[in-house]
Amino acid sequence: MSELAFYAAVIVSLFAIVDPIGTLPFFVALTDGFSEEDRGIILRRALMVLGGLLTIFALVGRFLFAAFGFTLGAFEIAGGILLFTVAYDMLHGEMARTRLSTEDREEAIARRDELSVVPLGIPLLAGPGAISTVMIYEGAAGSDLLLIFATFVGVAVVTVTTYIVLHYGQRILRSLGRVGIMAMTRVLGLLLAAVGVQFVINGALAVAPHL
Repeated sequence: MSELAFYAAVIVSLFAIVDPIGTLPFFVALTDGFSEEDRGIILRRALMVLGGLLTIFALVGRFLFAAFGFTLGAFEIAGGILLFTVAYDMLHGEMARTRLSTEDREEAIARRDELSVVPLGIPLLAGPGAISTVMIYEGAAGSDLLLIFATFVGVAVVTVTTYIVLHYGQRILRSLGRVGIMAMTRVLGLLLAAVGVQFVINGALAVAPHL
């Protein structure tokens, strides 16, 4: 894979798993009735959680591989299965099980000061799938500094893009409507399913190279 293709794969994969378009209806609903200033504060804090958490796991991912003794191939298979599970729910127009439940939403509304961390920052934006994705790509980069840098560029690009989508969320939501949001979520789900399958294939070939 060329360096440009690697950068593109990281950005597209992270955007699909973070899924700011699919998160948009929940952000709008959870911040309904908030002032623009309060909504902005919540959004900025949530994005700090997103960018910060993914950056941390990108930095320590390869050390976790060494500490726990599992290989990149094994993690790719596990991560690929997880991503495919998330994608399956997205393709069927459902929220993934790593996302927000009815009980979580009711609790979040009652505890508005914590919205930016839970559930918006975790798990709506920086869920297990996103964490697995950055760790897999960082591990796959090896010792190539340009490829290692790709993961951090991907996190930055997706964080900024997520800010744009959620900041102008109400306008976008009115423009796309529920049907448009669902359509976009399913397209992202299809892309994510392909990424998950590719991760499993890469992991299988790494574990059993003669396949």
